[in-house]
Amino acid sequence: MGRALTSVGGGGGGEDDRPESRLWHVTLSVSGKPVPLGEVRRSLEQLAHDHPFLLTSRYAADHAEIRYWEEARDLHDAAAVALRLWGEHRSSAQLPPWEIVGLEVIDRATYHQRVAEGYGLPPATRVGVHPY
Repeated sequence: MGRALTSVGGGGGGEDDRPESRLWHVTLSVSGKPVPLGEVRRSLEQLAHDHPFLLTSRYAADHAEIRYWEEARDLHDAAAVALRLWGEHRSSAQLPPWEIVGLEVIDRATYHQRVAEGYGLPPATRVGVHPY
């Protein structure tokens, strides 16, 4: 089940001028008032079910970090989708009423370069929903 991407950039030429989709690694950070850990875990597991590209989530009672791959034409489109993710799934996944406090979107080459240099989560990191 795919999602239609809506460009947030305006203007320009027609369809033939648009670059092909690329993969972007997204890290979305959210936080707010504490919620029981069981509720946070259950809601993040539901989000992972609803958003099949979710790689991993780490959580505590008052914050969470979600990492996943997004396919988009450019960084602007990937960021726009990421910024809508929490709000669009708040009801269906019963997510805590937290706000987005951080967003990082990097291209695939940068992600792999960071991993090779020892930064970020290594590829062996378990996929899924985990406490900090």
